[in-house]
Amino acid sequence: METLLLDRLLLIGELFQRDMARAFDGTGLTTARVHLLWVLQHAGPSTQRDLARLCEVTPRNITGLVDGLEASGHVRRTPHPTDRRSVIVELTSTAADTMARMQGEHAELNDTLLAAVAPADRAALERGIAAIATRLETLVVEAAGEEDQAAS
Repeated sequence: METLLLDRLLLIGELFQRDMARAFDGTGLTTARVHLLWVLQHAGPSTQRDLARLCEVTPRNITGLVDGLEASGHVRRTPHPTDRRSVIVELTSTAADTMARMQGEHAELNDTLLAAVAPADRAALERGIAAIATRLETLVVEAAGEEDQAAS
């Protein structure tokens, strides 16, 4: 039986999940917490409302994630300079160092994975993966829209 492209993509996703679980073992970090740290690394200090939007989760979920990251020393909350009802969430220096290290590891893994592909094939591979990601994103958005319409 032929191995489908989808089967290989699912395997890659599973391998990434296992590698992340191994890397975060014993750190108190989860995939969701690291995602929030990654968003803060790229967006800079943000309100919890903005973080919920960027992470595509509910404000309640963001509160729990920020609470956990604050308790572990990865983020701090400071008063919003103009809105007394809001706080600003920002990375601590320890978390900024962690994220810089993770970005370096991310780049190294990228280079290692690309090295498995013949140089002449790399551009085509990257175009193909980008096209697959774009198409899958479209399908997911369309399916979510159909579910919303059916529920109303």
